[in-house]
Amino acid sequence: MTDHPLPFRDPRLPFAARVDDLLGRLTPEERIAMLHQFAPAVERLGVGPFRTGQEALHGVAWMGPATVFPQAVGLGATWNGELVRRVGEAVGDEVRAKRATDDRVGLNVWAPTVNLLRHPLWGRGEEGYSEDPALTSAIAVAYTRGLRGDHPDYWRTAPVLKHWLAHNNETDRDTASSSVRPRVLHEYDLRAFRDAVRAGAVAGVMPAYNLVNGRPNHVSPLLEQQLRGWTDQPLVVCSDAGAPSNLVDSEHYFDTHEEATAASLKAGVDSFTDHGQDSSVMTGRIRGALDKGLLTQDDIDTAVRRLLALRFALGEFDPELDPYAATDAFDTPGHRALAQEAAEQAVVLLKNDGLLPLAPEEGRTVAVVGLLADACKLDWYSGTLIHRSTPLDGIRERYGAGRVLYAEGTDRVLLACDGGRLRVPENTAPADGGTRGAEGALDPALLAGRTDLPPLTCDATGTELSVVDWGDGVLTFRTDEGLYLSVADDGYVRASAEEPGGWVVQETFRREAVEGHAGGHRLLHIGTGGYVSVAADGAKVAAGGEKISAAGATVFETVTVERGEDAVARVAEAADTVIVVAGNDPHINGRETEDRTTLALPAQQDRLWRAARAANPRTVLALTSAYPYAVPDAAAELPALLWTAHGGQAAGTALARVLAGDVSPAGRLPQTWYAADTDLPGLFDYDVIGSRQTYLYFEGTPLYPFGHGLGYSDFGYTDIEAGPDGDQLRISLTVTNEGPVPADEVAQIYVRAADAASRDLPGRKLVAHRRLHLAPGASERLEFLVPVEELGHWSVAHGRWAVEPGTYDILAGASSADIRLTASVTLDGLPSGPRPVLEHGLEAAAYDTQQGTEIVDRTKRDGDAVTPAADGTPGELLFRACDFGDGAARLTLAVSGGGSVTVEADGRTAEVPVPATGGPYDYTTAEAGFTPRGVHDVRVTLHGTVRLAHLGFTRAGAAQ
Repeated sequence: MTDHPLPFRDPRLPFAARVDDLLGRLTPEERIAMLHQFAPAVERLGVGPFRTGQEALHGVAWMGPATVFPQAVGLGATWNGELVRRVGEAVGDEVRAKRATDDRVGLNVWAPTVNLLRHPLWGRGEEGYSEDPALTSAIAVAYTRGLRGDHPDYWRTAPVLKHWLAHNNETDRDTASSSVRPRVLHEYDLRAFRDAVRAGAVAGVMPAYNLVNGRPNHVSPLLEQQLRGWTDQPLVVCSDAGAPSNLVDSEHYFDTHEEATAASLKAGVDSFTDHGQDSSVMTGRIRGALDKGLLTQDDIDTAVRRLLALRFALGEFDPELDPYAATDAFDTPGHRALAQEAAEQAVVLLKNDGLLPLAPEEGRTVAVVGLLADACKLDWYSGTLIHRSTPLDGIRERYGAGRVLYAEGTDRVLLACDGGRLRVPENTAPADGGTRGAEGALDPALLAGRTDLPPLTCDATGTELSVVDWGDGVLTFRTDEGLYLSVADDGYVRASAEEPGGWVVQETFRREAVEGHAGGHRLLHIGTGGYVSVAADGAKVAAGGEKISAAGATVFETVTVERGEDAVARVAEAADTVIVVAGNDPHINGRETEDRTTLALPAQQDRLWRAARAANPRTVLALTSAYPYAVPDAAAELPALLWTAHGGQAAGTALARVLAGDVSPAGRLPQTWYAADTDLPGLFDYDVIGSRQTYLYFEGTPLYPFGHGLGYSDFGYTDIEAGPDGDQLRISLTVTNEGPVPADEVAQIYVRAADAASRDLPGRKLVAHRRLHLAPGASERLEFLVPVEELGHWSVAHGRWAVEPGTYDILAGASSADIRLTASVTLDGLPSGPRPVLEHGLEAAAYDTQQGTEIVDRTKRDGDAVTPAADGTPGELLFRACDFGDGAARLTLAVSGGGSVTVEADGRTAEVPVPATGGPYDYTTAEAGFTPRGVHDVRVTLHGTVRLAHLGFTRAGAAQ
C-alpha cells in the first residue's frame, strides 16, 4: 500500500485520527477562517475551499436546471417513506452530478425542513412535511437516508435539518419569541428533529431566526442538552443567513457582535452564514472575541473539528475511495419517472360523489379552467424546470386535445390613464430570441429585471391585460405573450417576467381608491412601496432614487373587457365535465418572509368555481396549493374535490392520470383542514396543548381531518391484535381491497390513554402507518412494532418521560377520524405520583395550565422563567397534585423584575411582594410563611413585571 506523507491523507486511519492530525496542522488564523460558510483553501496543505449550504428541499435548488419533485408538504402527503427515500437518493445524486461540473454546488445540503405545520397560516408551510411529529419524523428519516446514502463511511450528501426550534411564523420572525412549555417542547417540537438524528442520517441542524422562551435559537442551550445527546456523531450546526448579526442588530440580545459570536460558538454553532461570501466580518468578530477572552482556542477547535469530520465523511480527502465521487445521474429517465410517481402519490382526493374517475370516452368533452389550469408553479426552493407539465397539458394529452376546452378565468382589463390607456410596447420579446427552452418556456432569469426593454407608456389604444387578485388585494398583470408587469432596479415598469419571483417579488401591485375620484385608483408597487406614475419617459415607481409618493401617482380607471367568470361559464356550459384548477402562486401571499392572513380561497377564484358550478353541476375543484384552504361551500356543493401541493415538473401529467382513473389516488392530508379562520389559534400561540391545536388536541369539527384521503376502491380492516412485546408494542391487522380496481391504501395506527381527557393528553396520536398496494380482492397482514415509550408523555411533575400504568386504546383506520378497528392494552408499572415539592420545589415553567403568561429566559445562557404576557394584566399558573407531606412552613421564590406573587394551596394564601430588582436577569429571593399540608393544586398569580423562575418550600420542622 502506498505510504501517505501526512496522516490526514492516509485512508487507513480512522476519520477521527485524521481530523485531529489536520486540525493540529492548521494555524489559529486558518482555524478561524474555517468557521465561516465560505471557508478558504489552505494551499500549503493542499486543502481546498469548502462551502456549507446547498438548498435541496425537493430537488437541487438555486443552481439552474434540475429534476423538480413535489413540494415538501406534497412529499408528506404521500405518507410513503420508501418513495421519499428514493427521492432523496435522486436529489443527492443530482447534487453530486452538478458538483462535478460546478464547484458552486455544495455537498452539505440544507434540507429537509422538519418544522411542524402547527399553524396553516405559516408562510413556509410548503417546506414542512406535516403537523404531526411522528409523520414528520418518518418522512424526514426517509429523505435524509436517501440524501446520505448507505455507505458506512462516506456520505452522498450531508443533510442539515431546518429550523431549530419551534419556528412557525414569518411575521417578526427574527424578533418574536415562541413560548414553549416543557410538555410541548418534549412531546412535539423536539420530536420532529430527534428521530432523524437518531437514525444516523443527519449531519447537523440549522437554528431558526426566532427566539424560544425569550432566548435566540442561535444561543439555545438545547443544542448541547438535547440535540447532541441523541447521537455520537459530530453534528455540525450551521447558522441561518444573517442570524449571527441579528443577535445584536434586530434582537438587541447582546451589546456587541463579539459577545454574540462568542455566545453562539459556545452554545454549539459551528458555521457562520453571514455577510455572504465576505468572511472577513465574521472572522474579525471571532478574532475579537478571542482577544477579549470571550472565547478560548478550545472553543474554536471544537467547532473546526466537527466541520472537518463533515468534510472527511463527504470524501473530500479520499476521492479514489468515495463511492459517490463519480456519480453522474442527472435528469435520468428514472428521475423523471420518479418525479411523476411522487406527484401521483401526493394527490389527495378530498370528496367524490361518484363523478371520478372520469375515464376518457368518445364524445366526452372536458373543460379545464382556472388561474392555475395552465400553470406549473415553482417556489423559492425549486430548481429550474427542465420538463414542464401543467394540468391543461396533462389533460389534453390524456383526453385528446380536440376534446378539451380551456378558459383561464382572468379578468381582461384596460387601464385608463391621463386621457389614454396603459400600453405595453410590442418589442418585449427577448432581444436575442434565444431564451426560450426546448419546450417553449422563457427563462425568467434572462427576463426579470431587464432594463434594456422599453417601459410601459400611455396612448389612445392601450393594451389588454390579464389581471389576477391573489387575495388581500395583491394583483398581478400579464400580457397576452405571457409576460408579467415587473419593476427593475431602475424603477421602470416593463413586461419582463415570465413568473412572479425573487426574494422581493417585483410583479405584484395593489389598487388604492382615490378619494373624490369615483372609480379612480392608484397602483402601489408592493415590492418597492412606490406608486406607478406614467410620464413622458414611461411608467415608473421611482425616480432619481426616490420612491414615487401617492401624491405623484397616476390615477387609473379599470375598464373591464371581460370578466373571468363569464369566460369560465361559457366553456363550462359547453363541456361534459369541468375541472377547475385553483390555488396559490408560491411566491405570493404565503412564502418565506410572509404569512397568510386567511384560510379562505381568494375571492376571484371563489367566483370561478361558483360560475362553473352554476353552468355545469359536473364540476370538479382541483386545489393546487402549498397549504390548506377553508372551502366549506365547495365541499358542500361540488361532487368532487382534490388537493395536491405544487407537484413539480410532472404535476399536470399526474393530475390527469388520477382524474382519468389510471391511478387510484391515495395521498393523505398531512395536516388538519379547518373549516374557518375562527377555528385557528393565534399565529404566535405555540402551546398546542393549551389552545387545542392540531388533530392531537382540536375539539372542533374540521373540514377535512388529518390523515384523510379517498380513492377509487374500498378497503376493509379486520382481525386486529395488540400486546406488549418487551419494550415494544406489537400490533397486527389485515387490510383487504374490497373494491374493483388495484389501489393503494394508507393504514394508520393511533393510540390514546383511556384517561386522556382528564390528563390533557392527545385524543389520538399517530404512532405508525403503512402505505400498501393491493389488487382487487387481495389482502395483506400488516404488523407494526411501536416502542412503548410512544405511549408516554413528558411528566412536568418529575421532569422526565413517563409511561404511566393503565389502559391504552389502539386505533386503526384510514384517517384520524375514520377508525375501523380498536383494541386495548394494559401496561404495568409504578405511577409517577404527585409532585415532590418539598424535595425539589416547582420550576415555574413546568406548570400544568396557564393563563395570560409567557415563558422567558432566566439568564442569557440557560433556564426559563415565567412572566405576565400583557402589561397590567396578571398571569396565572396552575400546578396540579403537589405533595406537601406533613406540611410546609415557608415559601421561597427566585424572582426578578418587580410586582408581587400570590401563591394559593390548601386554602392558604401567601402574598409575596417583589421590589424592583433593577433588571430582568437580576434575581433575588423573596420569602413568606406558607403552611399547606397533603396533596393539593397550587395556583400562582403573577403581578407587574415579575419574572418567576422557581418556587421552593421549606418542610415544617426543618431548621430555618
